[in-house]
Amino acid sequence: MIVSQFTSGGSAWPRISLVVGAGVVSAFQVGKAPAALAAVQGDLALSLAAASWLISAFAILGALAGAPIGLAVDRIGARTMAALGLLLQAAGSALGALSPGFTALLATRVIEGLGFLCLVVAAPALISGLAPIQIRDRAMALWASFMPVGLTVIMLAAPLLSIVTWRGFWFLNASILVSYAMLLRWGLHPPPNHPRPYRKIHQDIGEALVSPGPWVLGGLFTAFSAIFFAVFGLLPPLLSQRLGISNETASMLSALAIAASGVGNLVCGQLLARGFQPARLLNFSFGIMALCGIGIFSHTLWAIASYALCVVFSFAGGLIPVVIFDSAPRQAPGAELVGVTIGFAMQGNNLGLIIGPAAASGLAGAFGWPMVSVAIVGIAFVAALLVLPFNRRQLTEAASGQSPLTRAGGRF
Repeated sequence: MIVSQFTSGGSAWPRISLVVGAGVVSAFQVGKAPAALAAVQGDLALSLAAASWLISAFAILGALAGAPIGLAVDRIGARTMAALGLLLQAAGSALGALSPGFTALLATRVIEGLGFLCLVVAAPALISGLAPIQIRDRAMALWASFMPVGLTVIMLAAPLLSIVTWRGFWFLNASILVSYAMLLRWGLHPPPNHPRPYRKIHQDIGEALVSPGPWVLGGLFTAFSAIFFAVFGLLPPLLSQRLGISNETASMLSALAIAASGVGNLVCGQLLARGFQPARLLNFSFGIMALCGIGIFSHTLWAIASYALCVVFSFAGGLIPVVIFDSAPRQAPGAELVGVTIGFAMQGNNLGLIIGPAAASGLAGAFGWPMVSVAIVGIAFVAALLVLPFNRRQLTEAASGQSPLTRAGGRF
């Protein structure tokens, strides 16, 4: 079972915040590429389409290895996997700073992406072990805010690029990650040893593969991530182009828009705690993102109106990860498969991170920015179809009155 019991007394919030902080510094590694895109593009003489692979390469291993890493978290332990994830990201960032060319830099982004995946699959298990049941909805909402908070902070730090260059920026991130790995190991005490029943890996994978729940969560996260990063992966150059502002200013405006997603995370935690239906929240969020996507890339709207739509888009998108993380125990085929179910979801997240920026930059380059809107609406429509089986599973679990966790008498 993925769960580790860390709750040894005292308030859980400081240790939950410590885990969320690990997510925030990991999100720096996602956001540093869009923030430094123009600097890397200029230094290595790249096209926009080629440079956008700095964003997508980060997610390549994660698109393939999310479920296996979920199984590894179950067996090795969430605390160890989280620290390992931070150190892998640090190694990738330091090596990236020393890269002699674009190909080597892309390879180091793959290493960073592997470390990121280890962290984000392990962290929900850590938080579930730390959070008592009465605060778990809010704890999960706080966890889901790691990405917008991290993206906002790193983009606000974009002016540092003119002082330390993008290579210095990479080194700075490596030092932050190493420091945080040490802090995490010090701040989270080893869990008591609760031996889990022996299960064969192929048995776990087989059960997850034939169950619709993990696939649906993976599909929903793919759709969300593809849409979100199609907009925010390329927003700094788009704003710079449309508003006629510097790259640093465009990054800071992007950061402010992304911060609205964190507000959406926290609002969603409150809505779920008050009994709002997860399926309705998903339909609302994808619908708003599709409508805003039409306006953001339209040449007929004022640039400032397009930017305002980015803020609304970001807020609505913030609801989706919270619903997905919160629903994982109910969508999992069994309590011992929650880890691999989260792994499926994160695999979808990374797949969307690959597809979104690369497809958006390709469409914008070939047909112009408005064509990106068509792709966003199409993906949102597919997501709405996936909400149907998602809702059926939720209703079935509600009717039975038991989730896989409660059937096992365990904690997520």
